[in-house]
Amino acid sequence: MNAIQYELGADQILTLTIDMPGQSANTMNAVFREALSDAIAKVQSDLDNIRGVIITSAKNTFFAGGDLKELHRVTREDAKTFEDMVNGLKADMRFLETCGKPVVAAINGSALGGGLEIALACHHRVVMNQDSIQLGLPEVTLGLLPGGGGTQRLPRTIGLEAAFLFLMEGKKVNPKAALKAGIVDELADSTEDMINKARAFIDANPEYRQPWDQRGFKFPGGAPHHPAMAQKLAIAPAMLKQKTKGCYPAPERILSAAVEGAQVDFDNGSLIETRYFAELVIGQIAKNMTGTFWFQLNAIKAGGSRPAGVEKNTFRKVGVLGAGMMGAGIAYSTATRGIEVVLKDVSVEKAEKGKSYSEKLLDKKVSRGRMTEEQKSDILGRIKATASADDLEDCDLIIEAVFEDSGLKASVTQEAEPKLIENGIFASNTSTIPITQLAGASATPENFIGLHFFSPVDKMQLVEIIVGEQTSDETLARSFDYVQQIGKIPVVVNDSRGFFTSRVFGTFVNEGICMLGEGIHPASIENAGLLAGMPVGPLAISDEVSMTLMQHIRDQSKKDTEASGGSWNAHPAESVIDAMVNEHGRKGKATGAGFYDYPANGRKRLWPELEHLFVDADNARAARLEELKDRILFIQAIETVRCLEEGVLRTVADANIGSIFGIGYAPWTGGAIQFINQYGVRAFTARATELANAYGERFAPPKLLQEKAEMNIPFS
Repeated sequence: MNAIQYELGADQILTLTIDMPGQSANTMNAVFREALSDAIAKVQSDLDNIRGVIITSAKNTFFAGGDLKELHRVTREDAKTFEDMVNGLKADMRFLETCGKPVVAAINGSALGGGLEIALACHHRVVMNQDSIQLGLPEVTLGLLPGGGGTQRLPRTIGLEAAFLFLMEGKKVNPKAALKAGIVDELADSTEDMINKARAFIDANPEYRQPWDQRGFKFPGGAPHHPAMAQKLAIAPAMLKQKTKGCYPAPERILSAAVEGAQVDFDNGSLIETRYFAELVIGQIAKNMTGTFWFQLNAIKAGGSRPAGVEKNTFRKVGVLGAGMMGAGIAYSTATRGIEVVLKDVSVEKAEKGKSYSEKLLDKKVSRGRMTEEQKSDILGRIKATASADDLEDCDLIIEAVFEDSGLKASVTQEAEPKLIENGIFASNTSTIPITQLAGASATPENFIGLHFFSPVDKMQLVEIIVGEQTSDETLARSFDYVQQIGKIPVVVNDSRGFFTSRVFGTFVNEGICMLGEGIHPASIENAGLLAGMPVGPLAISDEVSMTLMQHIRDQSKKDTEASGGSWNAHPAESVIDAMVNEHGRKGKATGAGFYDYPANGRKRLWPELEHLFVDADNARAARLEELKDRILFIQAIETVRCLEEGVLRTVADANIGSIFGIGYAPWTGGAIQFINQYGVRAFTARATELANAYGERFAPPKLLQEKAEMNIPFS
C-alpha cells in the first residue's frame, strides 16, 4: 500500500490522500518522503491533464508532523546528509506550490508541525469545524524549529509579528481561531462540505500562485526594513533573551530564520531555515527535550508505570478532606472531569469557601468565552461542600489534604475511611510524611496510597503517586487511572520521607538559602537560579512555600526520624530560616514579609536588610555565576540519583518527568537524570566531587553514580 494514494478524477482534479501504512497517524518519515517524490513525479507527467490538486488524509488526523525518532538519531556527522534530505523534501513541496495549478489542503483533523507546513504550502486551506482539531507549529516546545517551510510561509501569510506567537511559543489553536488568525481560509461542516469547498476553489482559480511568488508582494504588517517593524525587531533579541535566559536556542534560531528569510526571496529563505533547523536537530538541547517531553512522557501516558493485569477503573465519586488551597484545587480538577466531589472541612463555611475557589476559576472561563454559564453550573453542582462525614458515603476514593501533621491525618483517616465503597481507596496528599507511617491509621493499608498534588492544582500537571509498603498493585493501578481520568501526569515512586519531589525540591531551596548564609548576595542567588533554567529563584520560592511551613516540615521530619532511632543531620540552611522567622518575623509571602517585601501596590523586591544581615562583601565578590548555577543544578541531580539508588524512584522517565513537572527543574536539560547523561557521567561525577570538597558531603557522588562513571554508562 502506497503512503500517498493518487486519484485523478474524470473532472481532472487530482486527490492526494496521505495514508501511512502501519501507523495511526501520518508522519514525515522516509516512507512519506519516498511516496511524496513518487507522487510529484506522477504530477509532473500528468500536469497537462490536471486542473487542480486536493491534499487530504485517510487518518483521523491530517498529519502529525516530523518523525521524532528519525530526528533524534541525527548526529553532527550526519548534518550535510540531513540538510540535503530536508531540502529535497521541501523541493517536492515547492514544486506543487509553483506548478501553476491550484492546490488545496482539505484538513480533516489536527495539523501540527509538518502537517501545518504541508497545508501552508497549499494555496487554500479548508478545515473541518471541530473544536477537537488543533493547528499549530509546536516544534519550539521540543527545542526545534519548523523545518518544512514554517518559518518562511507563516510570516508571509499572516505577518512576522503574528507568526511569532505560533513559531516561538508553539501556540496551538482550534479551527475557528485559525480562521481568525488567517492560517486557514474556510471552515467546513462535514467531509463532503470540505471537499466541495476545495473543488469550488479550484473551479474559481484555474491558475494560481502564492502571493509571495507574485511581483510586488508585501509582507502583511511590514517587512523587517519597514520602520514600524524595524523598531520592534531591534528590541526583540533582548526581550527574547530576557525570557529564555539564554537556555533555549530554538526561539532565537526561529527569530533569525524568519527575519533573515524575510529579507530574501522565498527559496533562499527556505535554505536559511534548513541551516538553522539542522543546527538545532544535531544540538544537545533538542535531544534532551525531545527525549523527555516526547518519548519518556508518552511512555508514562501510555501506562508504562501502571501494573499490568488490572482492569481499567473509572471513578464516579471522590471525597476530599480539607478545603484549603490544595483540597479546593483537587476538588476543582476532579469536578471539571465529570466526577462527583464531596468537599469536607470542619465547618460548612470553610467547605463553601473551598468551593468558591472553583467558582472563581470557572467565572474566568465564562468571561473569556471558554465556557457557558450552564457548563459552569453543572461543574459546581458536582461539588458538595459539607462538614459531615456521612456525605462521604459510597465514595470510590477519598483524598485527605489536611495540614501536614501525622496525628491530624490519622484522625481524619479513621473518620472517613469507613464511608468508602467496598475496596475503595484512601489517599493522602502529604508532601513529606511516609505513606507507610500514615497507613498505620488505616484498617485496609493495602488500599492506602499517596497522591501528592502540586500547587496550584488547576495549573500543575503532575501527580506523584507514592506506594506504601503494603499498598497493593490493584490500588496503584486504580490510582493511576484516577490521575489520568482528571487529565494529570502520573509518576510512580516508592515510599520514603519526602518521597522524590519534596526531597529534591528541598535541596534546591536549601542550597539557595545556604548560599545566603555563606554571605553571597541574594540577587546573585536568585539570578543564578533563573539563569540555570529554574522558573523561580530559590529565595522567591521559599517565600511562596512559607518558611514557617518549612520549619514545621523539618521539625516533624526530625521528630519522626529520631523516634525511629535515626539521627538528624542539620542542614546549613536551617539556621538562616530560624533567624528569618524567629528573630525577624519574616515568614514568607502569605504574611507579606520573607526574603522579599511585598508592597500592596507594586512588585515584590528583595528585603534590603538581607544585605546587612547576611552578605559578606568578600564572599559576594568572589562568587562566580557558573559555580552558583552548578550548585543549584547539581544538588538536585545528585539527590535524584540517591532516590534511584534507594529504590524510591522506579524509572529514569519518572525521574526526568517528575523533576520538570513537579519541581520545575530546568526543562532545557530534559530532567535531573538527563542533565547527568548529557553532561557525561564521568565529567558530572568529577565535578560533583569538586563541589563536595568545596561545600560539603551533600554533593558527594552516590555509589550508583560512581559505578556508572567507572563504566562510563549513562542512566537509562
